[in-house]
Amino acid sequence: MRLNGGAMFLSAILAATMANIAATTAQADPVADFYRGNTIRIINWASAGGEYDIHGRLISRFLGRHLPGQPTVIHQSMTGGGGLVAANYLYNVAPKDGTSLGIMVSSLPLSQVLGDQAVRFDAGRFNWIGTISRTQESLVAWHTTGIKSWDEMTKREFVLGASGAGSSSVMVPTVMNALLGTKIKIVPGYPGGAQINLAMEHGESMGRWNTLTSWKVTNPNWIANKNIIFLVQSALNKPEGFTDAPLLMDLARDADDRKIFALLATGSELGRPLVGTPGIPADRLAALIAAYRAIFQDGEFRQEAESLKIEIDPVIGQDLQSLVTTALATPKPLAERLKKLVE
Repeated sequence: MRLNGGAMFLSAILAATMANIAATTAQADPVADFYRGNTIRIINWASAGGEYDIHGRLISRFLGRHLPGQPTVIHQSMTGGGGLVAANYLYNVAPKDGTSLGIMVSSLPLSQVLGDQAVRFDAGRFNWIGTISRTQESLVAWHTTGIKSWDEMTKREFVLGASGAGSSSVMVPTVMNALLGTKIKIVPGYPGGAQINLAMEHGESMGRWNTLTSWKVTNPNWIANKNIIFLVQSALNKPEGFTDAPLLMDLARDADDRKIFALLATGSELGRPLVGTPGIPADRLAALIAAYRAIFQDGEFRQEAESLKIEIDPVIGQDLQSLVTTALATPKPLAERLKKLVE
């Protein structure tokens, strides 16, 4: 069939229109164009085997499949300085184009508020992408101590094995002694949680400062069998099914003390956070947050998280960023007071 002139003209217009649509569609996703064939590196401040490492490796296996362009995602450890080495690298050295992310220690905002001299970053300028779950830090007593509650613990000396001087296992009990009158004898220097657990079993330590999520992953039978008794929580809210132990904030004697305990609880709320560098282009940052959100709808991810005994209670994007903003807005007199308490 031969086309007349008018039909040929219309056909040409239609072909040109379709070509323009195709070209526009091809150019419509610069994020996919950027990430396609690219590699994202997730830097983890912690060494292999712990809760931070488990979370980081899990995220690295699923994040890429939900990003436009489906980039390769690799996971690497960068230990040292209690997490500050990795944070300083991510802030000052790593590319700012959306290819460098980090699983950062949850105490970054607190380190900045307390004026840690090793801090070379502004935690508020990081892009806080998300955390799989809150961690709910808490103090437990070993069952053979006979201590069954917070009130019982406050009436006697409580020997507590702990890790490094700057860790929450030292910092929070130190503040508890100062503000709540507890008699916790802190024994620092244990290289890790496994060693503190052994110290509890052998009667050297009466308890341990740890996260609820960690207990559920590493020693769930201790919870079920009541080998450990939860005495108090450092968090902003009590999780479902974990309401017997009081919040430190609720035990505070005045409004300023409550603010100090709220600041210390920031780490529990941040969990094991995935963080982006400052300066990530807005469209790529939005894609990273959307991809992070999407992994929780991924059945394979949820199945693997369940097999690892990881609870899913995510805090994502602006909700996480707001926690950091609030912590960094701590009034200077309050920050100075806390600094003196933990020195």
